[in-house]
Amino acid sequence: MASCWWRWRRGFSWRPAARSPGPGSLGRAGLSGLRAAAAAAASRAQMSYFNLVKSLTSAFPNMYSISRFHHVTPAVCCCSRTRSGEKYTDPFNLGWRDLKGLYEDIRKELFISTTELKDMCEYYFDGKGKAFRPIIVVLMARACNIHHNNSRNVQASQRAIALIAEMIHTASLVHDDVIDDASSRRGKHTVNKIWGEKKAVLAGDLILSAASIALARIGNTTVVSILTQVIEDLVRGEFLQLGSKENENERFAHYLEKTFKKTASLIANSCKALIDDVLDFTSCSDRMGKPTSADLKLGLATGPVLFACQQFPEMNAMIMRRFSSPGDVDRARQYVLQSDGVQQTTYLAQRYCREAVREISKLRPSPERDALIQLSEIVLTRDK
Repeated sequence: MASCWWRWRRGFSWRPAARSPGPGSLGRAGLSGLRAAAAAAASRAQMSYFNLVKSLTSAFPNMYSISRFHHVTPAVCCCSRTRSGEKYTDPFNLGWRDLKGLYEDIRKELFISTTELKDMCEYYFDGKGKAFRPIIVVLMARACNIHHNNSRNVQASQRAIALIAEMIHTASLVHDDVIDDASSRRGKHTVNKIWGEKKAVLAGDLILSAASIALARIGNTTVVSILTQVIEDLVRGEFLQLGSKENENERFAHYLEKTFKKTASLIANSCKALIDDVLDFTSCSDRMGKPTSADLKLGLATGPVLFACQQFPEMNAMIMRRFSSPGDVDRARQYVLQSDGVQQTTYLAQRYCREAVREISKLRPSPERDALIQLSEIVLTRDK
């Protein structure tokens, strides 16, 4: 029935979308292409989850097959309340039990004699970040340990992975700010704004080298291989972000691939990157700690823009010129706000959230497993 025609995003939302006539319509071939791209991205996100679990379990004295982690429990949808029966604790409070002294330990890894370089490298390790990635790592470590042998202890090498993840992430932020010519992050000036681009690049390199040294100390080649892949993915993701695609089907696949490599590869959850793209249109600068509409100003076509393009085909030309003409950024923002692009990107993030929860739920019930499920909900509902 024509009146009930669904777009490709049927898999990501729970309502039919009005058909957009004219040149913006994709047709059946386009729908198949976009579905295939989304399915491939979901598969890569799932593999990222397994890679993270592998790196955590590799820190044990004895290696276990990943199949040992397939404890059968009912699959749940995002925003449900799967609980272990034990008293629930806020996931951030629960995770911080194993992360006390996190930033002090990172600064010890960054032991540098030159005062200026030391100040630059330690600039973002001021204890004001969310430490989202380290928290995921230690919660996953505890959940896996409980699943494996009912141990609630986090091994020193597992905690080291949490530190390394934060260091790799922060190094990528320093480099990203140079590439994006960003002037603010987390509510303060960026490293490149204060010390200049050349010195900022070197600071990012030094943080990355310190993370690599810490990684080598773990002494497990599997862990080294997996986290080295993360670094490669970050670089490839940045290259993908610098490019664009003429074909609409390829353009969305390009966006999902970039999202996976820049974010999901490190935190095994592409939800956060998708929600960041939504917040670029819905949150104010004071809440975000950085200017909103920043992606448009950088010439980036994120999820809300790509969805809006289906309703407003005139945006195609703006995407290809990377919103470089006068008035492009403001017009594109208005198109997005007039469309259902924000809602559809949120639905897409919810789809990945459900996939993450389904995988996490294969672990034995524990407060840490429940906290990971709660975290997947938090990233969908946050406003900064």
